[in-house]
Amino acid sequence: MKDNKDQLSRFWFVVSNALPPVGFFLFFRHRKTYPYKAKRALISAIIGVPIAIIGGYIMNTFILN
Repeated sequence: MKDNKDQLSRFWFVVSNALPPVGFFLFFRHRKTYPYKAKRALISAIIGVPIAIIGGYIMNTFILN
């Protein structure tokens, strides 16, 4: 059975995806005590970076022009 504290909540998963610095912070904060939680936060932050770049490009090119 997995430790219930070693799971990243959906809220923090979405926040770390939308704001990658939060995900990187959560990774460094929980990497030794809760490795599964830290891994999920890091993956979410890494996925959030290209999404933010693509979203920024679309906003600047098509919507704000």
